[in-house]
Amino acid sequence: MKLGPDIARIGALLGDPARANMLTALVGGQALTAGELAREAGITASTASSHLGKLTDDGLLVRVRQSRSVYYALASEEVAALLETLMGLATRAGHLRTRPGPKEPALRRARVCYDHLAGELAVAMLDNLLARGVIEDRGGALSLGPDTGFLRAFGVEPEGLPRGRRPVCKACLDWSERRSHLAGSLGAAMLTRIYELGWARRGKGTRLVTFSAPGLAAFEAAFGSECGSVRPARPPSSGPGPAASNPAE
Repeated sequence: MKLGPDIARIGALLGDPARANMLTALVGGQALTAGELAREAGITASTASSHLGKLTDDGLLVRVRQSRSVYYALASEEVAALLETLMGLATRAGHLRTRPGPKEPALRRARVCYDHLAGELAVAMLDNLLARGVIEDRGGALSLGPDTGFLRAFGVEPEGLPRGRRPVCKACLDWSERRSHLAGSLGAAMLTRIYELGWARRGKGTRLVTFSAPGLAAFEAAFGSECGSVRPARPPSSGPGPAASNPAE
């Protein structure tokens, strides 16, 4: 008898195309109804109900009740990280959708992964935080550095970050960049602050995070020139420094 984790069970759950489509629809951290997930998967409501029951019973999804409605969401950031890693593996192996959507280049630039920023800009942000010593990398394990002044100036209070089972800093492998972006409670706080500053906004019903031209300029000023290769098509106007607020266009 084999002992230890049963990865075959998880693999079987993820291996069904309909279940895979429903799970990837939830990677952005939002909660969707069974009907919405059925449409994402292209299946009937009764078939979706069966799939959702399996995903919930085996710990990949959770049910969220609000009034008379029932929503489904990923059970944890760990599930989102697993899906993001699998997306990267599928990309590298050449297993791509035959008709990619028109927003795919934009999704590669900036998107939501569960509750934190992913994509080119997110990888550049983590690189900058590591270079500044704000975050330290100890053999792949990320942790806060001793100098938290930059975070405070940016508007994130380290003492206020939730601590518990979820780490403060965590490396999450980015499917499009094949390098890590910042997850954990700090990653979530950084994205929330970016929204608060008005640098970017999330598109309704999508993982896409759209930066305004001034917002991107301010992001680059805060996190370094590494982001310059992913400017919008039109030249950005001169934007304010990291502490300013600009509405996303």
